[in-house]
Amino acid sequence: MVNAEATSDRRTRQRAPAAHAAGLGATKLNPFGDLHTLQHLSARLARALRGVFEPLLRREVRVWAEPLVVQRFGDYRTERADGLTAWLPLVMSPQGATGLCVLDGVFVLELLDLFFGGTGAAPATIPLEFSPAAEAIVGKIGAAIAAPLRAAWEPLARIDFTPTRVEVNAAMLSTDTDDAMIVTRFGLAAGDAKPVFIDLLYPVTALKPHAPTLTGKVLDKQEADPAWRTSLTRAAMNVRFPIRSVLAEPVVPLSMLMNLKPGDVIPISFGPEVPVMVGKDCLGRGTVGTSNGHAAVRLTSIARFDDEGPDA
Repeated sequence: MVNAEATSDRRTRQRAPAAHAAGLGATKLNPFGDLHTLQHLSARLARALRGVFEPLLRREVRVWAEPLVVQRFGDYRTERADGLTAWLPLVMSPQGATGLCVLDGVFVLELLDLFFGGTGAAPATIPLEFSPAAEAIVGKIGAAIAAPLRAAWEPLARIDFTPTRVEVNAAMLSTDTDDAMIVTRFGLAAGDAKPVFIDLLYPVTALKPHAPTLTGKVLDKQEADPAWRTSLTRAAMNVRFPIRSVLAEPVVPLSMLMNLKPGDVIPISFGPEVPVMVGKDCLGRGTVGTSNGHAAVRLTSIARFDDEGPDA
């Protein structure tokens, strides 16, 4: 199985790149060229998948996206050796196409053992089919992946992903062996453990309407427009903050508080300097006095906002 024989710990696999050259007289397998944006989308999704699998594995994991490829579904099936595999169809709306989430069967059985309080060990003899409980675990994973998958696609297209019933026989899927699929692979590893790989497959025909955005290059850095920067700075400088000074905060027992009457005096004391607050943060300290006939505070020190407090 492709996922079982990893040649390195992460981020590499011995497969052809995404851009394919069409044979003479054959239909071009990859009409997109370099799928820069989709690769960037997969990297974003990889970060979100940590929140899906860490609760199931009960430990912190590293998740990364490997270089995507485009290949016929039949070739992809041949690439995976015989063994228990979870083929979970993901209905893509409104396209009406069907993607796939492919999970290694041993990994599913390990998750099942963890779910029921075990150590995460797969059976010594791997069965030929999933039990109803194992199918439920696959469905749970599919439902958990659907939300971050939809969120990752949101900047490019509004696509909903709905998992259906898991299959163990790829021949029972509606996907034809000649269908071109974009294969995105994600690696999961905890500590020094051997990584596990999860594949998400998208039909090429379903993504053709989004070709312009999928092939656009992602710019890592771009200079902001000077006029926009100036307007943003001016708007930020005009934001208003309430400032208050705390002269004293006396503490009295409840018995005294209950017996207070008009005319009673609550003694207070404060030092030569009082704090000046902006929200919950201390702007600085100052002395109490008057200015132009009004009570005022003269700042004697300003807090450095880049300093970290003792609890930071």
